[in-house]
Parts: sequence; structure tokens; C-alpha cells
Amino acid sequence: MTITERLTEDMKTAMKARDKQTLSVIRMVRASMQNEAIKLGKGELTDEEELTVLTREVKQRKDSLHEFEEAGRDDLVEGLHYELEVLQRYMPEQLSEEELEQIVQETIQEVGASNKSDMGKVMSAVMPKVKGKADGSQVNKLVLKQLS
Repeated sequence: MTITERLTEDMKTAMKARDKQTLSVIRMVRASMQNEAIKLGKGELTDEEELTVLTREVKQRKDSLHEFEEAGRDDLVEGLHYELEVLQRYMPEQLSEEELEQIVQETIQEVGASNKSDMGKVMSAVMPKVKGKADGSQVNKLVLKQLS
């Protein structure tokens, strides 16, 4: 079942349960996916494109969450926590620290990286492998640590 199909099913469930918060988040994500399809000139997105949109939505919420926490806007922080919780249901299972570390080590060996100046090569090789399964900043820290 694709992400869009799961979103549609969960939207119906949220409507029946009169869960306005969940319904709002699902509609927002579906709208983003439709906008992306229009932007790309397609009728439907591939699984990878759906994951890209979903990852972007999660990242936007995390960035906003950070900003709102710094500004002391607890009223908005609570809502964003809920939105993130709903969005995480559709994300693939996240890689553990050990799994991610292993992927980074293998990639460093594949590209023959030896110091921090090779970081761009390593990051561009690692990110497609962990798309949607790990946060980019976490990958960045691991690559930096291993190239030091």
C-alpha cells in the first residue's frame, strides 16, 4: 500500500471518528503531495517522490518546532508535536545509530574518503541510501566524526 493510499484510508477513519486534528494533518500532507504531482506534471507520484514530500513535511515541522521552542511559544509547540506524531506514522522505520554508522563506514570506504574535504562526496553517496530512514543532520555528524 502506497503512502497516498494509507493517507486516504486514515483520512476516512479520522472523518468517521471526528478527529479534526489528525484529519487536518492528513489533508495538509495530501495537498502537498498533489501540489508536488502538479509541479512535476504527473498524475501520481512514485513511492520515492511521496517519501520525499513526506520527509520535507517532517523537516519543516521539526524546524518550526525548534523555532517555536526558542521563542517560548508553548501553545504552538504542542500542536507541532501532534503533527509530527501523525506524520511519523507514514515514515519508514528509522535506522538505529549502529546501522547508520555501518552504512557511513561502508560508504566512506566505497568513495575512498580520508579527510573532511571528502565530506561532500560521502554525504552525496550516503543520503540516497538512507532516504527517509535517517535525519540528515545525524548523518552529517556521523560522517564528520568518522572523517576526523
